[in-house]
Amino acid sequence: MTGVPASAAGGTARSASGAGKLGAVAVDQASLWNIANILTMVRLLLVPGFVLLLFHNGGYDPAWRSFAWAAFAVAMITDLFDGHLARRYNLVTDFGKIADPIADKAIMGAALICLSVLGDLPWWVTAVILFRELGITLMRFWVIRHAVIPASRGGKMKTLIQGIAVGMYVLALTGPLASLRFWVMAAAVVLTVVTGLDYVRQAVLLRRAGLAAERAAERAAVESAGSSSSEPSR
Repeated sequence: MTGVPASAAGGTARSASGAGKLGAVAVDQASLWNIANILTMVRLLLVPGFVLLLFHNGGYDPAWRSFAWAAFAVAMITDLFDGHLARRYNLVTDFGKIADPIADKAIMGAALICLSVLGDLPWWVTAVILFRELGITLMRFWVIRHAVIPASRGGKMKTLIQGIAVGMYVLALTGPLASLRFWVMAAAVVLTVVTGLDYVRQAVLLRRAGLAAERAAERAAVESAGSSSSEPSR
């Protein structure tokens, strides 16, 4: 018993069915607007804001570059939390799977390209990092039918060092800190290349294993079908 009079409930199965459909829609809408997806959308919105702040007043104003650094820092911090929250509280959605890596690449790519346009960062550094990031993303799709390439400790360290290095270049640093950021960026580039090669190795091995498993399954199916057809009928 529900404790609701039939007159109040409409007295028809149609109204109950409609309520069920509305409830399902409400659940779907709520699942999309979860905290993990909201953080991802905030990070996407921060990308144009970061670019405007960085280029404001010619791109060399220390105050505005500090504001740009704050926007970049918030974006990187949300990157640390949204995936963790989605996995821990079962908030994974199709939108999040697509938007999260796009947001990651967008904020880092925007920062690198803007710094190179301003002449603060050599274009070859930007090209190496972006080539690696885009290449690994495409490679994940290449092997996704067979397996998912897990994020390694080296990859996580690479992301952290990249964020620190780019953040230091966004700020208008002088003196020893300006020299230090060069070495931090050099470490980021090395980690970018090394972890990229490791991901390529993992992708090749996973794809080979996946293809071998598929061929073995096909042979087993053919043998099973052949043995079934050769059995005498009773």
